[in-house]
Amino acid sequence: MEINQKVVIVDYGMGNLRSVQKAIKRVGLDSEISPNLDVIKQADKLILPGVGHFANGVKKLKESGIWEALNKKVIHEKTPVLGICLGMQLMAKGSEEGNETGFGWFDAEVVKFKVSDTLKYKVPHMGWNQLIKKKKSGLLSNIAPEANFYFVHSFHVLCNDAKDELASTIYEYEFASAIQKENIYGVQFHPEKSHDAGEKMLLNFLSL
Repeated sequence: MEINQKVVIVDYGMGNLRSVQKAIKRVGLDSEISPNLDVIKQADKLILPGVGHFANGVKKLKESGIWEALNKKVIHEKTPVLGICLGMQLMAKGSEEGNETGFGWFDAEVVKFKVSDTLKYKVPHMGWNQLIKKKKSGLLSNIAPEANFYFVHSFHVLCNDAKDELASTIYEYEFASAIQKENIYGVQFHPEKSHDAGEKMLLNFLSL
């Protein structure tokens, strides 16, 4: 598939960067992993992966100067961005995981799973689960309702504005597993580990 654009996977030291790049390669497209501000500034599409601690992620992004570059690209230039796992959580206002303030691109907070049946529902939520679509979006176009996606997380996003919730998932209770506002997209699951459905979702994002 021919998509003439510069896709940059943002490297701030926290994420499965190569896995994301390989998944994009499997759908026939190229991407560049980079921490370089000049490269990020030239991107047509941005992917913000992330695994680990919310506050550490904020600190690394700010120390590198990537924080300000992303705010300019996403908010002012309206560059499409996809946050994956911690990358999605960083788009919220803040998190119970540390005292740092997030990007605030969404009116949302990040909270730890509060399950009552701790024998049945282990934290972290780890493994395959399905999405409940909340609104139409090109990101989830032609993805079957029964499709499974791979999750690994102890915290999840709690949206204050229901219109931002693109899809939810049930793990004892319902939580936001995909969010969207204008050019900003976030998914709690790992599309790069979710086989055909995940690759289709990545292709959808890169085709927007």
